Amino acid sequence: MVNVARAVGLLLGVAADGTFGDPRRRHPVAGFGQVAQRVEKVLYRDDKVAGVVHAAVCSGGVVAMGVAIERAGRRNPVLQALTTAAATWLVLGGRSLAVQGAAIGRELDAGDLPAARDRLPHLCGRDPETLDADGLARAAVESVAENTSDAVVAPLLWGAVGGVPALLGYRAVNTLDAMVGYRSPRYRRFGWASARLDDLLNLAPARLAAALTVAGAPVVGGSWRGAWQAWHRDAPAHPSPNAGRVEAAFAGALEVRLGGRTVYRHGVEERPILGEGRTPDSGHVTRAVELSRVVGGLTAAVTALLALLRGRGRRR
Repeated sequence: MVNVARAVGLLLGVAADGTFGDPRRRHPVAGFGQVAQRVEKVLYRDDKVAGVVHAAVCSGGVVAMGVAIERAGRRNPVLQALTTAAATWLVLGGRSLAVQGAAIGRELDAGDLPAARDRLPHLCGRDPETLDADGLARAAVESVAENTSDAVVAPLLWGAVGGVPALLGYRAVNTLDAMVGYRSPRYRRFGWASARLDDLLNLAPARLAAALTVAGAPVVGGSWRGAWQAWHRDAPAHPSPNAGRVEAAFAGALEVRLGGRTVYRHGVEERPILGEGRTPDSGHVTRAVELSRVVGGLTAAVTALLALLRGRGRRR
């Protein structure tokens, strides 16, 4: 029954995220971020060893809590399904991603660039003040693509494989990467461990996200062939071993061109061109959100099935 409870819990968590979104107050992820900041103040040194300890202490504590929760529900399928559902709901970010992405699309369509600039930091860490309408649209499409993998596909895949400990542990590592995984002078060494661990945990999810983007592209009027070609042709040139896969697939699916000069608050990066076609506009942002929802739905089905199959394999 463990496999059934885990599959049911994942689907219930997806439904809760789609219905309620993130908790409005006292979100556990925000609480984890505050704890991680306190630990950073104690451990910070400008070297990789201190960063390794920081990542181990913060993520290890969360995984240990997840193990305790999983064990408590091991003999009670209903309790296991409910705890898996609660953990899934807390770590998913599908609804929030869709809400913020759709809002940017509407604001760009209305020509309200100040509002779109104010909203962009909810999606990514770029400097919005340097971006015009085309730049904002490109940033939004790229961020929707990457976050579809990071905030939807990856937690569900890890939840199917490892239950509550993997759900919570993945989100802890992903949050640490967002906090200290930058190539800025302060975090180039200290954030190295968190960034590399996040890369490792996203290797399989990013490729699953790209594959499901290919499968889901026709649902939003996109090109599955373009998604496949851009993924395999352009993604290897991207500096990230993961983000480039799903960004390239989205670019090909929507028949737009992503990449190029990317301005962060800590510096400027020249990204490779992903996809072929025109520069994204507000309509492409809206379609990217629709594609993200399709990929999320496909992921829920695939990972629930994976949870069932893993349980069957263990019984044999």
